[in-house]
Amino acid sequence: MAEVIWGLATSHVPSIGAAMDNKKTEDAYWKPLFDGYAPARAWMTDHTPDVAIIVYNDHANAIDLAMTPTFAIGTADKYTVADEGWGPRQVPVVKGAPELSRHLLGSLIDDGFDMTVCQELEVDHGLTVPLSVYCPDPGEEWPCAVVPLLVNVIQYPQPTAARCLALGEALGRAIRSFPEDIKVAVFGTGGMSHQLAGARAGLINETFDRMFLKAIETDPESLAALSREDYVREAGSEGIEMIMWLIMRGALGSDISRVHETYHVPASNTAAALALFENLSTKTSA
Repeated sequence: MAEVIWGLATSHVPSIGAAMDNKKTEDAYWKPLFDGYAPARAWMTDHTPDVAIIVYNDHANAIDLAMTPTFAIGTADKYTVADEGWGPRQVPVVKGAPELSRHLLGSLIDDGFDMTVCQELEVDHGLTVPLSVYCPDPGEEWPCAVVPLLVNVIQYPQPTAARCLALGEALGRAIRSFPEDIKVAVFGTGGMSHQLAGARAGLINETFDRMFLKAIETDPESLAALSREDYVREAGSEGIEMIMWLIMRGALGSDISRVHETYHVPASNTAAALALFENLSTKTSA
């Protein structure tokens, strides 16, 4: 049976990918951020999954506002990298896990989540930057296959935080019911607090961010109880991306341990963070 071995929450700021792509990670501006990633990267290198389920939002590259699914899942055998206006990132094509994708799709629909199916999908920085945070030097191919799970955090009404946590719990059940003996990691991406436009452009709320970083481990239900308006007021219009972390958290279950955490301001004009959790229940059952 499949098992969830760890979960990663990470910002997906496009300039983080650009810093890696343009060899700027040792520059004074970027070095503190990437130094903060180092312990998590070392640990994840020693705990390579067979498949990563990456929960992210498309940024009007593969999915535009003409048709915006609340939740969608990729079922392809590969995902090419989107051109976001300056050429595709020079990273490997993302290998899919179609058998697992189809299993998750059926299980989630049976569990009451009406998923949109993406049989073809170009992936943007929302997915590729987290992959690079995990594995900065993939060479010719990424170290694991990927199932993209997309969430609408752009167009109102976004799903509630409570619905995201419930989806994560259903995702965890779906993974564990997959009959193949594979190891799975789940990424929750986006955030932390930031706002890109309007009167509050440049907003960063470190107090809220640090509360969230603590509660995502110990009390995710309190985060699920917050409304859309709570997230936008406290974390900014783009900070609502943080609800995607709750999908990762729900998939892990209750018996977890924090491996590493880092928080940095700013990455571009965003508060950037990483939180890595090990699923202890898989060690108990091993």
